[in-house]
Amino acid sequence: MVGHTVRLLRTPVEFLSSLPASGDVVRIFLGPLPVFLVTTPELAWQVLTTDADKFDKGVVFDKMRPLFGDGLATSNGKFNQRQRRMVLPAFSRARIEDYAEDTMTRFAVQLAASWQPGEVVRVDQRMQDVVLSIAGRTLFSADLGPEVLDEIKRSIPIMLKHVLVRAFTPGFVAKLPIPANRRFDEAAARLRRVIPEVVVAARKEGGDHGDLLSTFLRARDEVTGEGMTDEQIHDEVVTILTTGAETTAVALSWFFHEIGARPEVERRFHAELDDVVGDRQVTFGDLPKLEFTQRIINEILRLTPPLILMRRARQNIVLGGVRIKKGTEVAVSQHTLHRDPRWFPDPDSFNPDRWEPELAVALPKGAFIPFGAGARFCPGHFFAQTEIALVAATVARRWRLVPVAGERVYPQVKATMQPNQLPMTAVPRRDLP
Repeated sequence: MVGHTVRLLRTPVEFLSSLPASGDVVRIFLGPLPVFLVTTPELAWQVLTTDADKFDKGVVFDKMRPLFGDGLATSNGKFNQRQRRMVLPAFSRARIEDYAEDTMTRFAVQLAASWQPGEVVRVDQRMQDVVLSIAGRTLFSADLGPEVLDEIKRSIPIMLKHVLVRAFTPGFVAKLPIPANRRFDEAAARLRRVIPEVVVAARKEGGDHGDLLSTFLRARDEVTGEGMTDEQIHDEVVTILTTGAETTAVALSWFFHEIGARPEVERRFHAELDDVVGDRQVTFGDLPKLEFTQRIINEILRLTPPLILMRRARQNIVLGGVRIKKGTEVAVSQHTLHRDPRWFPDPDSFNPDRWEPELAVALPKGAFIPFGAGARFCPGHFFAQTEIALVAATVARRWRLVPVAGERVYPQVKATMQPNQLPMTAVPRRDLP
């Protein structure tokens, strides 16, 4: 009845990293459901890119549909393609540059200014707060959504805590009258109540407020000329909040944990930041020059990606010599690919230098896919990478975050690999020798 689900949820890194030893295509069981997981970059690339039209989203996304509706994370076929065409303009480089200067930097500065020397900061909680604040402001302009921002900060963490268990366990579990299910359902219901209210108000007011919601309201499908309904906009908003915000907050938390535990990495990071930025504020234009910072980010994304990507075969297909029948569940695990020693020597170690240009360019397609690949590549990838770099650089310009002695920090499985806790002491950088 449980298959490999318990191992997947309790020790995901160890379990997923062990699978390549069993072959290029390995059958695992999510409960009683058989799933064929591919373990090589070539096969991952085939599933996600070369033969992407031969797959739909898998059973995990079916179970998440009550939360996400028919957003980009769960929809399939022509509808998914239509939504993607209308959503992409909201994540254009010009838009993201505006968000970076007007919102990301502002909230990061406020966060850094809120701490006192010697204060023990729950970095995991503070990063979640700042990322959700940024997400709320970029989704809804300040005059449209202050109440929604409070509800986002209240409800999204509750849903993220339980969504993975729902996705990987039999359907009857979600119907059990237990407190976790009740809290999850209540949080989802609150968001489904408040977000449509903001969408309706924004549509009535009209105009462009410079936020994602305005872009969604004004978007028109280039083929049909139709726009998105209020329900479709709601589904995309919830998808962005529960997937993009979570991934970014987790990456930022691990960023400070990893450099805090490695003085030489921290020294090189701060030296680059001082050389590029100096005494002024970090800007969007600085980011291409922060090369070592980007290497740290890539290494964080390598070690702490989403757990697994699911697909369902739309037709009979052959993967690595294995015949996959129509309707079969197929999986790609970034953890399996990102920790393969063939591509990443000493894969469990944290080493930003593995992302030196000559090494990174030698990786095979499909070996590093933190945001997926192909037609369903995450449209918010540049937004997320920009936000991680800006927030990390802005905070580090003012503070060192030092691990608290005796506190054990380890990854736990929720929607992504969150730290169980991350208390760190804020030390002003002017105290450095």
